[in-house]
Amino acid sequence: MLIDKKRVKRNKALDKFFRGFFMAMAILSSSFIVIIVLFVCAKGISPFLPGYEYGQVDLISFLTGSIYRQDQGIYGVGFIIINTLISAFLALVISFPLSVLTALFIAKIAPKKLSAAMQSVVELLAAVPSVVYGVFASGVITGVVEWIASLFGITTFGGSSLLAVVLLLAIMIFPTLTSMSITAIRAVDPNLEQASLALGATKTQTNFKICLTAAKSGIFAGAILGLGRAYGEATAVAMVAGNKLFGPTFNPFDITRTLTSTMLAGLKETTGLDYDIRFSVGLVLIVVIFFSNWILNMVKKRIGRNSVA
Repeated sequence: MLIDKKRVKRNKALDKFFRGFFMAMAILSSSFIVIIVLFVCAKGISPFLPGYEYGQVDLISFLTGSIYRQDQGIYGVGFIIINTLISAFLALVISFPLSVLTALFIAKIAPKKLSAAMQSVVELLAAVPSVVYGVFASGVITGVVEWIASLFGITTFGGSSLLAVVLLLAIMIFPTLTSMSITAIRAVDPNLEQASLALGATKTQTNFKICLTAAKSGIFAGAILGLGRAYGEATAVAMVAGNKLFGPTFNPFDITRTLTSTMLAGLKETTGLDYDIRFSVGLVLIVVIFFSNWILNMVKKRIGRNSVA
């Protein structure tokens, strides 16, 4: 069989060109990430350094403070960190079991036509802009919260509250978590299910003890992405959270404040302490997300440790 040397040489040249092209694109995208991180770090750290032109901020007071009053130059995000953790994790607690059970039904139980229809609905929910969720929450969820509060004789701020934020975030992370869980459950090796059934396990036992355990990595990846969306949501949350100036907030019917809504609210200038301190809040948020992801990964390793992984 004759080999066309020119064609081989041309193919090698094309292969080399595209490898170089893709590497250049990867370096370009990575450089943008590095530039953004360096910019955020530089702006976020500067208020705590000596010689800062707008007046140095005490780092300890910033991280542990229970009052945030930009009109008075008081910046304490300690209570905001707690509020953010409470709202995000409560939303995950509500959404996680609903999402996993929905994904299990779509992937393993529902008839094909119903499964396809339900999956399309979940994907549509994931595509809804966050501001639409915010409008829905300000018009519907706040009304529900106000009605629940009235049953207990509690007065709310028009329904804007920690509970409204939790319910909103639970709805917003539901499609992300469900989509990831569906993919993970469908990727489970069918031989594992057949082996379980052959050993006498029921279909329900197989679904819960084999499929979910084997799919735990993908399910928890969805939980991490969902929690990341809960932490990073600003516009929708700001529409129902209120703007509490002190805290933390433990009363579900009281207004609250999160790190992202703090970065968004009252932004008027692009210079000065008030502007730079928002980058500091962003750095705190990055650290909070990092430790939250680490905790979820630890939980994932403990679940099903002695089962199929």
